[in-house]
Amino acid sequence: MTDVATTPTAASADRYKWIALSNTTLGILMATINSSIILIALPDIFRGISLNPLTPGNTSYLLWMLMGFMVCTAVLLVSLGRIGDMYGRVRMYTLGFAVFSAFSVLLSVTWLHGSSGALWLILMRVGQGVGGAFLFANSAPILTDAFPANQRGLALGINVVAAIAGSFLGLILGGLLAPIEWHLVFLVSVPFGIFGTIWARLKLREMGERHVTGIDWWGNVTFAIGLVAILVAITYGIEPYGGHTMGWTSPKVLAGLIGGVVLLIVFGVIETRVENPMFNLKLFRIRAFSAGNLATLLAGIGRGGLMFILIIWLQGVWLPQHGYSFAQTPLWAGIYMLPLTAGFLIAGPVSGYLSDHFGARPFATGGMVMAAAAFGLLELLPANFSYVFFALLLLLMGLAMGVFSSPNLAGVMNSLPPTQRGAGAGMFTTFQNSAMVLSIGVFFTLIILGLAGTLPAALYHGLVRQGVPAAAAHKAAALPPVASLFAAFLGYNPMHTLLGPVLAHLPVAKQNYLTGRAFFPRLISSPFRHGLSEAFTFALIACLVAAVASWMRGGKYHHSEETTSLASVRRSPAAVEAQLEEEAV
Repeated sequence: MTDVATTPTAASADRYKWIALSNTTLGILMATINSSIILIALPDIFRGISLNPLTPGNTSYLLWMLMGFMVCTAVLLVSLGRIGDMYGRVRMYTLGFAVFSAFSVLLSVTWLHGSSGALWLILMRVGQGVGGAFLFANSAPILTDAFPANQRGLALGINVVAAIAGSFLGLILGGLLAPIEWHLVFLVSVPFGIFGTIWARLKLREMGERHVTGIDWWGNVTFAIGLVAILVAITYGIEPYGGHTMGWTSPKVLAGLIGGVVLLIVFGVIETRVENPMFNLKLFRIRAFSAGNLATLLAGIGRGGLMFILIIWLQGVWLPQHGYSFAQTPLWAGIYMLPLTAGFLIAGPVSGYLSDHFGARPFATGGMVMAAAAFGLLELLPANFSYVFFALLLLLMGLAMGVFSSPNLAGVMNSLPPTQRGAGAGMFTTFQNSAMVLSIGVFFTLIILGLAGTLPAALYHGLVRQGVPAAAAHKAAALPPVASLFAAFLGYNPMHTLLGPVLAHLPVAKQNYLTGRAFFPRLISSPFRHGLSEAFTFALIACLVAAVASWMRGGKYHHSEETTSLASVRRSPAAVEAQLEEEAV
């Protein structure tokens, strides 16, 4: 069955495109705010449900509260994008608003405590992720349908800026709302979600071309299970395992990684043999599409964990050394990172607009080169840096990512046939979100390796010099470094976490010094900086390779709208498939 949208008049199309842009921008902003708002609110949330996330056995709750939303969206994006292609992108997008709002309500009325409360929150966050996946998978196709090819870069650029701005606005909102009442961090999105659902239902209209086919169940299942296995394995890989500082040697982690890769290979085989694949792998024959997605993956791996690492750097080292208590550091870390957001806000729409006229390649490639330079300069900063230089580098990084992101997305979307935009956008965002989880795993691994080599000895000798008994100092030094990182990330005083009841047996002056703003930051500065340098080097290399991939996309390219006109979709699926293969070569 083929469903063809009615062609609007020029005047109504001009009005409609701005309605589509404003509504999808609201949806993306709401979803990304909620993906990051929890980062700063976690201490208040865990206090609210009476659970210490740093107690052995509870770390998994902390990780899944952070990662559950991202893992869920990454897994569902391609499937939901394909469903949007078949049954209507606006319909699926509106459903996403409604689902997201419903689970936000369920999160805001949490009444459980302890591990039950944590499990409830994690499951509801996964539900939010389902709604977020509907929104992410269908917003870019809706804009691509609504805007002419020579304006898509600007429209998609504004959408990208909303996504990036939302991730940082979430940090500020979390820091402001959670101390008042932690339920508010979930409740704040409800009125916007309800308004957006009604607005989308009344004002958005289907303008894309639809071809309803059977659902590729085997492709959906193998892709979902394979990607879940890999992302879950990465999540648990940064947790301690046995006597190891991390879990990469755990049989479960290895089984997840290997099994996930095997299932994704099986998925690829299935997609080449079924009549109506979930994702048409022949789209990767379009150079602009494949190079843009490869650049997205590499750029995401390079920058995905950046926000987490910079927050830990600020909260665990820099802010305490500059007069902020550990309880204050989460909010101020978000505030001090605002130059990164400013860079995105400036560069995103401008580069998107320019890419409409000059193509994506010079901007996307140049953005990655700028990002590599920013990572190289960050390596030169000492642990206790001057904020002026740090802010300038954050601004440069934001500008670089903004210059890259909008043109890159516009280049990918412009390369897709109209009937494949949902699945193509889903694949693009899957690369983006999966790279985020992978990057967090890589960044944390490099940081923890840097800490594991030198922190135990430095911590042991530092504690003994302050009168801590050798046995207690040895026990604290033997704890996995990830405990110190998570404590700093949550805004807890790491020394309270590491020493526990031992503190009560020390003189008051020693207690005050050990738990003050100077002892732990000075102790961790050198080991942390070593791991940070390794992470920045990795990110620099990833960005340079992304620049090469971006350059390989070729010159300015728009998929020929005429060759897949309304008449073409009335032809048989085999004829459309043959045409797609001819254009992709």
